[in-house]
Order: sequence, then structure tokens, then C-alpha cells
Amino acid sequence: MTDTGWDIIIVGAGSAGAALAARSAERGKRVLLLEAGPDYRSAAMHEAWRSPNPVRALLDPTAVDGLVWMGVTSSRTDEQPQAPYWRGRGVGGSSAINGQIAIRPPMEDFDDWAAAGCAGWSAADVLPYFARLEDDEQYGEESYHGRGGPTPIHRTPREQWGGADAGLAAAALAAGHPWAPDVNAPQASGVSPYPINSRAGRRVTVNDGYLEPARSLAGLIIRGDALVDQVVFAGDRAVGVRVIQDGVAVTEYADEIVLSAGVIHSPAILLRSGIGPAADLRRLGITVHGDLPVGLGMQDHPMIVVELPLTAEAAVKTPDDRHTNVCVRYTSGSGALPLDMMFVSLNQNVLSMESADTSLPSGGFGVWLNQSFSRGVLRLTSADPQAQPEVRERMLSDARDLARLRDGVRALVGLARSPEATEIIEGSVEARNSRLFAVLDDDARLDDYLLATAMDAQHGTSTCRMGAPGDAATVVDPSCRVLGVEGLRVVDASIFPSVPRANTNLASIMVGELMADRL
Repeated sequence: MTDTGWDIIIVGAGSAGAALAARSAERGKRVLLLEAGPDYRSAAMHEAWRSPNPVRALLDPTAVDGLVWMGVTSSRTDEQPQAPYWRGRGVGGSSAINGQIAIRPPMEDFDDWAAAGCAGWSAADVLPYFARLEDDEQYGEESYHGRGGPTPIHRTPREQWGGADAGLAAAALAAGHPWAPDVNAPQASGVSPYPINSRAGRRVTVNDGYLEPARSLAGLIIRGDALVDQVVFAGDRAVGVRVIQDGVAVTEYADEIVLSAGVIHSPAILLRSGIGPAADLRRLGITVHGDLPVGLGMQDHPMIVVELPLTAEAAVKTPDDRHTNVCVRYTSGSGALPLDMMFVSLNQNVLSMESADTSLPSGGFGVWLNQSFSRGVLRLTSADPQAQPEVRERMLSDARDLARLRDGVRALVGLARSPEATEIIEGSVEARNSRLFAVLDDDARLDDYLLATAMDAQHGTSTCRMGAPGDAATVVDPSCRVLGVEGLRVVDASIFPSVPRANTNLASIMVGELMADRL
């Protein structure tokens, strides 16, 4: 080792951190990967998490224990109380507990990033890394896809779809949405099968795809159960991290420190290190190293579900039936970005995870805003690294979001009432969704309903926003360097300037791949 210990310390073994660590070690760098949760070999993963349906594991305490961050909560809107915000813990991060959706944002998202001051993040810059990370079994030979990468891309054949999948696809096609067989193709819009990161019906995480093959590399050391408290500085340079392991605090040193702890914990580490809104830090007695808007600007995808009482034929048959296989990307009439909306099928409503009952023949159609204007806030409640930050997503606090979700819910109800959907429904949709139907035609009352019931899609981003150094909202520059500090970067979904128009897992892996090259 060098005098500083390591070439790179990476904090967090999730979607971005695992990719960054493995690729950096492949390039000969000496990498210490620190993970707050357990380190385990792929073969030791709890079998419930391999299931195509994540609700199986989320309702199993033996599976949840250790791999889900306990105590992480958020209020979704200003009208809602705090509730669990599911984040993965342990090697693999949230790729080990999410819905396995392997969908790319429209490439235009990244041209928007570049135009907003994130030079080097245009569509042309990022597309090769999306291709590199994937092993697309159906479209891998296309110029915009990849074959042989660490992340398998599978699409469930139509004959294996669930009842809600088939119902949403039929209803959306009848309503005029086009068929798009590959939602990850350029300019794709309409009805598509969801690509998922699984092989032979089993989840493949970044621990499986990236870390397991890299464990034999001499330059990579992975330490689990290693909670990083804060970054250690020498003047204006980050030189190490303070780590709590087995109840003992030690400092590890490196030439480069990279935080990849995710949308909640990367900003929390920065804040405990004295980088964030100065007034907030001083109130907690934290010495200010940099007055930056850390924790400000959080986004997610607000979502509403219309519950469907399914026929016995349309209902899930086993706990391992895939919970969703179909999405519909479309553009609202609001003048926002194209493809700013998404319909999704729910063969089982896994978004109400605490109360999901696999014995009930109940599914749903969902709608979420693919593009959000509302911004939330994350703040420390304590300088104690064991304490979770306070998160308020403040979804639908921007009137533009509320208006589009209102229109989206009405369109969703139209799909649920369509003749095509009727074939999968037994009973009354109106009775099952009585609160919604009572306010559907009244804008003000519908808005109240949306604010009271909107869920997020667990696609949190933008708490350490990337941008031009002169922009007041910027935390990291386009090289992911924390402004005003040498040797410190953030590489994960927290740097996204805004939540992309898609699920966030593939984009997070892409960031790790891209930054491994640039580092």
C-alpha cells in the first residue's frame, strides 16, 4: 500500500459503488470497499430475494433482517406522516431488494443534464456504459445494447404475463398507445414488456454481477458491517474516512474518497463531515467544512394505484409469480418533457408491502410521474452516525406535478373501466376504490386525495446534485467532485440533477461504470 493506504476508498457496495469498485480493481487500483451492511457471497443470499416477486422477501422477517435499512423513513407529501423508505443494506445495496426493473431513462434525459451544466453526461457519453453493463438476451446485438455484461436483461414472454399485465396492455393498446417491444430502444414509447435483471427466473444483483467475479483480484478488499461516520480532512483535502466496525472507530486513508452510499446515506455522511447548509450544521455543533446545498433537491416518482379485484384466473397463483411485467410510457398534454408519464401493471400490489396479502385476488394499475418538478429535503437529526436523517420528499408540492398526476389518475381510471380490463376483473372497481371515485370529478377534492395517498416508487435521487460549479444548487461538479474539497467525490443516484424518466437502478450502475473509466 502507499503511504495513504489505498488508491480509492469507496463507501457503499450498492448499484454504483459495486460497479465502480470492481471496474477500478480490474484496472489495477487498490480499492477498499466499505459497506455498512453485511458482506456475503452470492451463494449465501437469502433465497427469498431471488424470487421474481420482491414481496415474498419483504414479508419474511428472516429475509429482511440485515438487508433492509431499519429506521429509514420519509414523508411522501406534506400531508403525510413518516413511513418506511425501503433501502438496501449489504453488498448489492438496493439492487438486492428492488423490483428488478432494468429500464433505461430516455437518452434525452442525459442531453438535458449536459445542457444544464453537466458536461460529459450527454446521451452520446453515457450510452456506451449502458451497453457495457448489460447482457440483453433479446436485443444484445443492436448497436445501442450490449451482450456479455454483468447485468442480465430479460423480458417475460407474453404467454407468461399475469392477469394485470395482459389487462393493462390490452386496455392501453385499445386506447391508442403504440406497441414498443423494447422500452430501452431510442425514442421508445407506448406499451412495453418490462426488462428485468434476472436470469432463469432468479434475481441478479450487482454483488452477483460485479463483486463476485472481482473478489479474486488482489487489489479489492470488501469490508462489511463497516459504518462510515464521516470524511477525514487535512486542510481542504479529504484524506480518509472514520469507520465504526465492531464498536470501534478507526480511520482508513486513501488518495481518493468516493461516497456511493445512496440517496439517503451519501448526503448524511457529507453532512456529518461538515459539508452542507452551514446554519443546519452549526445547530448540531458540526464544524463547517463547506456550505453546500447537501440534502436539498430530493426527488422520486409519485404514484397512485387503482386497485383491481381480479378474477381467479387473473390472480397470482404462487408467491413467486412476477408482480409486474408491463409498462406504458406516454407524454402528458401539459407541455412538460416528452414521456413524462408511466402506467404500470400490478399483478399483486406490492407497493403496500406491510399489508400485502398473497391470498387475496387483488392487483392494480398504477400511474406515476416519470418527470417531477417538486423537490424534497433531507436533514440530520443528530451527528450520531447511528441516527437516520429526517427525509421529507415533498412530492406534489409543485402545482405542475399535482395537475399532471390528477390527469394521469383519470386516464388510469379510464383504462381500469375499459372493456379490455373488465375481462380480468371480478366485482366492482368503484367499490374497491370508493374514496378515489367519490372525488374523481372534483379537482380540489381529488388533489386532497392525491396528497393524502400518493406513494413513491422508491426511486430517490438528487440529494447531492451534480451541476455547473457556479450553480447555487450544485454539490458536485461534472467530475463528481464535491465543490471546494480535493480528493472527495460522490458517485451514485444522489448526484442525478433530477429523477430520470425511468426506474433508477440501471442509471445508477451506469454512473459507476462511467466514473470507473474517468477515475
